[in-house]
Amino acid sequence: MTPSPFANQPAVIGMIHLGALPGTPRATKTLKDLISDAVREAVIYRDAQVDGVILENMHDRPYLKGGNVGPEIVATMTRLVVEVRSVLTCPCGVQVLAGANEAAIAIALAANLDFVRVEGFVYGHVADEGWIGACAGDLLRYRTRIGSEAEAISIWADIKKKYSAHAVTSDISLADTAQTAAYNLCDAIIVTGGHTAAPTDPNDFKAVRAITPKTPVYIGSGITIENIADYRDASGFIVGSSLKEKGHWENPLCRDRVKAMVEAVRTL
Repeated sequence: MTPSPFANQPAVIGMIHLGALPGTPRATKTLKDLISDAVREAVIYRDAQVDGVILENMHDRPYLKGGNVGPEIVATMTRLVVEVRSVLTCPCGVQVLAGANEAAIAIALAANLDFVRVEGFVYGHVADEGWIGACAGDLLRYRTRIGSEAEAISIWADIKKKYSAHAVTSDISLADTAQTAAYNLCDAIIVTGGHTAAPTDPNDFKAVRAITPKTPVYIGSGITIENIADYRDASGFIVGSSLKEKGHWENPLCRDRVKAMVEAVRTL
């Protein structure tokens, strides 16, 4: 297992939702503007002293799946991540939607990132992009294949991922899924609610935490100042929506909300 890059626990990990990238349905901004927006948010996080940052192409919806995302997405995200990395000293990660997990590893290696967030690590599920198959075996071999430096990149696995149907694995509990992910050598587990900004069920978190005591467990959706105490034993919080203006993920990042969240978590 790759060691956690965070000294603080729980860690506050801020989301940067990159603007719609070239070739996607809602793309309107130039590369220069995309860089400016991402770096501006990174500076807000830096000034608030968050513990880490993760970048994601959330505005690229509807998403393509896996290796179909296209070289333009991988190239643009690499450029954006490098620009953001240049103004931050905290650990940084990346996720490439949807399920483009090998692309995320490649970007992380090129940009000297610390971790990647992946979906479909173990078992399979039906997402709005279609069937997402398990990738653990292929992904870990890919990380090994592209060089020893890549081995330092942590793989954080979403389990029973949001926006997905899990009927095919309905006989496998969330806790059992977490245990299987840990068995298959993920470096951290992410538990979420059913959709963006939906709170994670505290009982789900407790069950996962109990069955995987040696694996870091992060809360990946729905974190607010009001509910953080429900997850005080988490390794950290990946926070996006509640840090935006009016608490909506599509809005710009709010400096005051970020500062308040960091202060609230520090008091846990």
